[in-house]
Amino acid sequence: MSVEPEIRTGAGIVRGRWADGVAVFRGIPYAESPVGARRFAAPVAARPWDGIRDALEFGPPVPQTGCPTPASDNWLTLNVWSPDLGAAGLPVLVWIHGGAYLDGTSANPHHDGTTLARAGVVLVSMNYRTGFEGWAHIAGAPDNRGVLDQAAALRWVQDTIAAFGGDPGNVTVFGQSAGAGSVAALLSTPLAAGLFHRAIAQSVPGTYFATGLAAAISTTIAAELGARATVDELARIPPHALIGATSEIIRRMPGFVDSWGPMALTPTPFSPVVDGDALPHAPWQALAGGAARDIDVLVGHTRDEFRLFNPLFGREVTEEQLSAALDRLAPPSGSGYRAVYTEATAGELYELVHADWLFRMPSLHLADAKHRGGGRVWNYELCWGYRQDQGASHSLDLLLVFGTLTADEVRDHPLAFPNAASEVDRVAHYMRSDWLNFATTGDPGWAPYDPNNRTTRIYGTEPVTAPYPEDRSRLIWHSHRFDTLDLHQSCHCTDQQ
Repeated sequence: MSVEPEIRTGAGIVRGRWADGVAVFRGIPYAESPVGARRFAAPVAARPWDGIRDALEFGPPVPQTGCPTPASDNWLTLNVWSPDLGAAGLPVLVWIHGGAYLDGTSANPHHDGTTLARAGVVLVSMNYRTGFEGWAHIAGAPDNRGVLDQAAALRWVQDTIAAFGGDPGNVTVFGQSAGAGSVAALLSTPLAAGLFHRAIAQSVPGTYFATGLAAAISTTIAAELGARATVDELARIPPHALIGATSEIIRRMPGFVDSWGPMALTPTPFSPVVDGDALPHAPWQALAGGAARDIDVLVGHTRDEFRLFNPLFGREVTEEQLSAALDRLAPPSGSGYRAVYTEATAGELYELVHADWLFRMPSLHLADAKHRGGGRVWNYELCWGYRQDQGASHSLDLLLVFGTLTADEVRDHPLAFPNAASEVDRVAHYMRSDWLNFATTGDPGWAPYDPNNRTTRIYGTEPVTAPYPEDRSRLIWHSHRFDTLDLHQSCHCTDQQ
């Protein structure tokens, strides 16, 4: 394996590198750079090149906060890890990173595909347009450019992955946070039909925007630069200027809550847009109506989803602050949080309602919708954590699945639980094995979910299969219907369907 691996793709030959028994190819273009006349447009396939192209470095992400201007504008690239470049026909896992729809990159070392590939799959990850470039509603441009990029990468997988040892007939797309929201959108869009066969959604956000809300947000951001939210005007504005304007609006977003609704309390002004075209319906309605009926789905969340984002964690939460959060986020029907969580402090209730509204209940309701619309679905919850200040936090599941949280890192952390270093590899092994079983066979190893038995895989020190553990929250949200968020709409308005 000392010879550098070379693979012929539809656009030309790429040269990768062997590392730890895995062939790794980085920065392969799957679409043309979305700049110049192609800025804010749907992606087009990468042009062919002559000779051999080195695929040794990750491609640059779309410009984003905290990143210098990249030397290249070749934003739309993907990466492949393969343990066998022969005609192996291995299962394919395609990873979509998160990042609040604002940022993120496939070069994140926590998303390294080596451990998964060594277990017998071909792992693909991608860069796609984030922030204003990928998600803003712009007059004259298609909505959901981030989803369009992801679908283009999945078309590349269908056309090319067999040359890397993968089976194009056995593709599982998986993602976390905004990546899980993207997976749910891909399940819901006809543009991705036939491009993948299974899906894993880790911590699905509950935010999908109507065009009216999306237009109000992009108009407000563009106005910071004295522009209108049109292709003609925004095409002349550099990406980093739009990033700065977006950051300013994020800082002021809570002041828009009366017109933008509860999404103004989240860390991001962007989400997929239910435009009637790329995304005809929000995922809960689409799946309940039978979309993706033939695609098996694994969905779930972590227990302490909001801990990482909680600005009041470790501080005293006043009754006024709690009441404001409950009024904005909690369903008005059914038993309230104070009545059901009688032992919880104001701070605990504040965190619970945010976790339920933003990630936990949207994920659970996606499982319900998938069951209602037909096809198989499995549910999970991560309850293990290694840090006393974070618990089973948002994003911890992806570190465990990728195997990029090491026992040494846990051992060296000053706030690690006493036994966490001896547990992390075992918990990671259980989760990763279940993900791999699902991608390989369509069965992660426990009974499918249905709303009556609510069978859930619960990952603690040892995994158990039991009814969904957050039953009090489930009952509070039982009659709620997650749907498209629009202007002048609090989350209460979506309780009727």
